[in-house]
Amino acid sequence: MIDIICYPKCGTCKKALKWLDDNKIEYEYRDIKEKNPKKTELKKWYKASGLPLKRFFNTSGMIYKEMGLKDKLASMSETKQIELLASDGLLVKRPILISGKKVLVGFKEKEWEEELL
Repeated sequence: MIDIICYPKCGTCKKALKWLDDNKIEYEYRDIKEKNPKKTELKKWYKASGLPLKRFFNTSGMIYKEMGLKDKLASMSETKQIELLASDGLLVKRPILISGKKVLVGFKEKEWEEELL
């Protein structure tokens, strides 16, 4: 079973869920706004993803822009960035797919095909 963390109003999340359904892949759904990721989860996912921590930020979101994070992240510690992500689910890029020990951030169909099909 895989876990998918989404925001119901997110167009990319809707595409990802449709892709999972079309490919008959079972998943456990989690609304990122109702159940915000905890610091321990974010740290674990970040390490498992192999991605830079900046990739976990929803850079096109209003909160990210209002806080001026584009200019602040580079000088912010990893711990502070994780605390910030854990403070509001809408700061987190989505969807997040957790499949075994693999974590994918965002929906890139080819990446998901390689992992799940």
